[in-house]
Amino acid sequence: MNKGKLLVFSAPSGSGKTTIVRHLLAQPDLNLEFSVSCTTREPRGEEVHGKDYYFISLKEFKNHIKAEEFVEWEEVYRDNFYGTLKSEVERIWAKGKNVIFDIDVAGGLRIKSKFKTETLAVFVKPPSIDELKIRLKKRSTESDDKINMRIAKASVELATAPQFDKVIKNYDLDVAKAEAYELVKQFINQND
Repeated sequence: MNKGKLLVFSAPSGSGKTTIVRHLLAQPDLNLEFSVSCTTREPRGEEVHGKDYYFISLKEFKNHIKAEEFVEWEEVYRDNFYGTLKSEVERIWAKGKNVIFDIDVAGGLRIKSKFKTETLAVFVKPPSIDELKIRLKKRSTESDDKINMRIAKASVELATAPQFDKVIKNYDLDVAKAEAYELVKQFINQND
């Protein structure tokens, strides 16, 4: 099978990585397709099964783990698992496309370690923890307890930024989108 490139975008919740990934997906010259992750959490807001995530049961997720069907997986919060199925990456590569991930920090680093030369791992850094908290509150999708849990996790995640190939500081969304586009374009046009 002809392997494409893997483009990993990771960041603490609220950093803008999903918005950047959606922008990149809208650029036809990049030949990207979104890798839909599996999760055991409930859908939020307008999320759609098979488009945003594959929403599966905890039992189903654990069966995939036992069968070694994930490229990466993690229990992000208690009984709240996320993972990328090998079949998802293979499906996208079979279409001759490059795979883009909007994924947690640990998962992103696992993909990078398994596919060193095929992967560009990008960390999207928020302007500050305070700004992150404001962004999460504006979403109005989670309780204050959940937001506080995400903020506590963000401090740990920010410490991993140097392990990524590139760091984009999202102070201005338009600038961050343009920077991400240039990074991805250069990487996919490199010869292996």
